[in-house]
Parts: sequence; structure tokens; C-alpha cells
Amino acid sequence: MTSAPLKAPINWTASITLIGLPILAAIIIPIYAYYYDFSVSAWVSLFFLLALSSMGITAGYHRLWAHRAYEASLPLKILLMIGGTFAVQNSILFWASGHRTHHRHVDHVDEDPYSIERGFWYAHMGWMIRDHSPSKPDFKNAPDLLNDKLVMFQHKYYALLVVAVHVGILGLVGWATGDLWGVVLLGGLLRLIISHQVTFFINSLCHMFGKRPYTDENSARDNFWLAIATWGEGYHNYHHIFQYDYRNGVKWWQYDPTKWLIWTCSKVGLAKNLRRIPSFNIKKAELAMKFKYAEQDLAIYGHDVNADMSQMKQRIAQEYEAFTHTLNDWAKLKEQELQAKKAAMAEKIHKMDHKLKVDFQLLEHRLSHHRECLETLMRNIKKNTNVVPD
Repeated sequence: MTSAPLKAPINWTASITLIGLPILAAIIIPIYAYYYDFSVSAWVSLFFLLALSSMGITAGYHRLWAHRAYEASLPLKILLMIGGTFAVQNSILFWASGHRTHHRHVDHVDEDPYSIERGFWYAHMGWMIRDHSPSKPDFKNAPDLLNDKLVMFQHKYYALLVVAVHVGILGLVGWATGDLWGVVLLGGLLRLIISHQVTFFINSLCHMFGKRPYTDENSARDNFWLAIATWGEGYHNYHHIFQYDYRNGVKWWQYDPTKWLIWTCSKVGLAKNLRRIPSFNIKKAELAMKFKYAEQDLAIYGHDVNADMSQMKQRIAQEYEAFTHTLNDWAKLKEQELQAKKAAMAEKIHKMDHKLKVDFQLLEHRLSHHRECLETLMRNIKKNTNVVPD
């Protein structure tokens, strides 16, 4: 199944952190609670420090540095770097480079660093417990990060920074609340374990359980419950097809606090150039998957409605082709505009921009109509299957 050795060398640093600390917490925290109890401040610190470290990973390591889904100001970068360091999931460079490799080779048993094809345990923590990649990473897929002074500073002094942020943050919060050991145990130890496990669930459970509304070309799933636990990262099926979008939850009702944080930062000047996938592309992907599921249902239920399905597919293909022609014409005019700054050309560009917006809105409306027709068709198919013949 794989060319990797069955018994790779143990990574003792990762093993002690990921296995030893939970064992330690399971012993110390109940004993401390029995003899001393925890203050309300210590419990509150657990939540707020969990938010700090989790957002450092989701908004920082993941959406900013791994995917370049938006641009951040230096103060925001520093804050996210501190939060990510506090999460103790390796340096930005190591994390983001490995994550880019995961997206490039998702589900490949050898190339994907945490492939679900090797099973739940491997994807969750096994890939870190043993050193399955004996050669040093070269970070060839992260030239932008290699040229980022803040990223390289953190990478060079990572171990020292981990100690510094823990001593500084836990010491400051412990002093402010008057419950140093309570904060250390809950806001430090327990928070770290929770932060690790919910992040690892994205690599394991989000590739096993949930829905695939946008693509079935990989194992990634959208999982509402994991989205709650992971600060919005649980909409993983969407993320794997549209990885450069700063949002994971694109529906208004989807829980994605990381998206809300980034958006809020953009409104106060801390972030800019938020990348968004056009809604037409999203709806097109959704409809394509609905057709796939409909065809699977047809194979099961055996109803002869293929003509209706084919007709709707043909309509969508024709409309998308027409829209593509409009986009091509628009792109050509934009290029001409760069070469010749003329008033007549500027007016032509303005008209084409307006036409593009109108065509786009019309196509979105038609796409929504086709989706409703398909859903009605499939409801009727399933309803008919429930009718017991005489």
C-alpha cells in the first residue's frame, strides 16, 4: 500500500507532547480540583486563551500563511504569530508548507503527509508520533514564506518563543486573576490539549464523516459539528475545492468565527484584499454535485427521468459557455486598455463591465432556478419510490 517503512522512528518530542501531556493532565487536574478547586477566572482563561491559540492557527497559520487568502497588517501578523506559537503546532513555515503539500496530494497514500488513506489514527496523530519523513523538509513550495522576515524569525527561534509566550501569557493572566496554578492547568495545559485535538480532527474526522456538497474528488467533508469545535474549519469539503477563499463557511448561517474575525479586521484596517470565490462558481460546483447524487439515486431507484436531467445539464452548459465568451471579451478589452489609454476605449470598458455584471446576475438567477428544478425532481422520484404498488 505504501513505500514508507511500517515502523518509522519514534518522534519523541511529538510523542511526549501529544501523548504525555494528556496523561499528565488526566492525573494532575482532577487532583488539583479535589484539593484546591478552580476559580471562575481560571475557567474563563481556558476559553479566551483557547480562542487566542486557535485563531492563531485558523486565521494565521492556515488562511493567511498557508493559503494567502487575505493580507494582514504587521500588528495582526504578530498577534497571529503569537497565537499560533501558543498553540504549539510547529513553526509557521513547517505547518504551512506541509499543509500546501496536503492540498496538492490530498488522499495520496505516500505524498499526502496526513493521508486518511492510512486510517484514522495516522491522519489524526500517527503521522507526527513517528518520523515518516526522514529527510529534512526543503520548503520548496513556500518561497513566499522563506522571504517573510516574521515567518523566518519565528522559525529560527521557535522553541525559545514557545517557552516565552507560555511564560509571558500564563504568568500575566495568572497574576491578573490571582490564580496562577489554576490558569496554568486550565488555560495552559488543558487548553493546549483541546487545541491540538480539535485541529487534528480536521485531518481525520473531516475526511471521514460529513457531507460533500461541492466535490467528491477527494475525501474532505463538510461537518457542522466539527465547524463549531474548530472555529469554522469544519466546512472542509468547500475548503478543498476553493482553498484560496478566506471563508470556509460561505452560507450566512454557517458557523465560521475565523471568517468573521478576518472580515472585522478588514473593516478596521488590519486586513485587506480578502479573496472570495465568485458565487457563480460556488453554485455551479453545488449543482454539479447535485447532478452526481441525482444520477446515483436514479441508478438505485430506476426511474426514467434521464431526459429531464440531460435537458437541464445542456441548458447549464450553454449558459456557462455564453458567460465564458463574455468573460473572454472582457479580459481582451482590459488588456487593450493597458496598451492604449483612450477615452473611447475607457467608455467601451465601462459598458463591458456593466454587461458582465448584468449577465452574471442573470446566470446566478438561472442557476438557482435549475437547482430548484433538480431538487423538486429528486423529491418526486423518492416520493414515488415510497408508494407501495397494489
